Amino acid sequence: MSFVEAVVLGIVQGLTEFLPVSSSGHLRIVPALLGWDDPGSAFTAVTQLGTVLAVVIYFARDLWRIGTTWLRSLTDRDVRGTLDARMGWYLILATIPIVFFGFVFRDQIETGARDLRVVGTTLILLALVLWFAERVGRRTRELEDVDSRSAVVVGAAQALALIPGVSRSGATISAGLFAGFTREAAARFSFLLSIPAVVLSGIYTAPDVVAGDGPGIEATIVATAISFVVGYAAIAWLLRWLTSHSTLVFVVYRIALGVLVLALVATGTLDATG
Repeated sequence: MSFVEAVVLGIVQGLTEFLPVSSSGHLRIVPALLGWDDPGSAFTAVTQLGTVLAVVIYFARDLWRIGTTWLRSLTDRDVRGTLDARMGWYLILATIPIVFFGFVFRDQIETGARDLRVVGTTLILLALVLWFAERVGRRTRELEDVDSRSAVVVGAAQALALIPGVSRSGATISAGLFAGFTREAAARFSFLLSIPAVVLSGIYTAPDVVAGDGPGIEATIVATAISFVVGYAAIAWLLRWLTSHSTLVFVVYRIALGVLVLALVATGTLDATG
């Protein structure tokens, strides 16, 4: 992978990780459109560490409060019922599905799921789900209203993001809207929930990058660093956007991109598995 490719893919990862448009799908589509090699699932997982660092820094105060309170709750009964203590458990509970399914279907994720026909189809299908969630969601619950049931629902939705084209934030925000949360609350929980899943995924696949399975260490480091900077800006922008706008723009974008990808594959312009 050249320096230019690493920079471009780092920007793509940073922009699309938190927007409900699928970063893994874009990291498959963009190289295909530009005639570059598929960087692979290991590259995608490791560069996501850059964006998860952006989440950690952006929500540093919240994470510190949740983490310290959760640890105290293990021995101190007085804080066990607080929101921060419960939030710690909810994040753990909601992470279990993606860890389980990610391990069980790890081979399919690295091969068949990267088929552009799968990516194009899931872009469209999740767009319809997001649109329906916007239509039926009550949008009355805030982050402090998270409970174990909603954590399980959002966590199960996050597991769908193992399929390129689905979008981690798209699936979890949709689930949050279906559960009655406001757009901003759904997005905040989605971002917090991404931290353990992405860290575990990055650690699991990092040895593949170090071993030379993919674009190489240097290119991966460059892309990861850029994804951190761009990702931080994307978080701030999306949270402001969702306070006064719907996700309709992302629905339209996903459908348009999905149709374009499927059309290019159908006409032989793009190789679905190349």
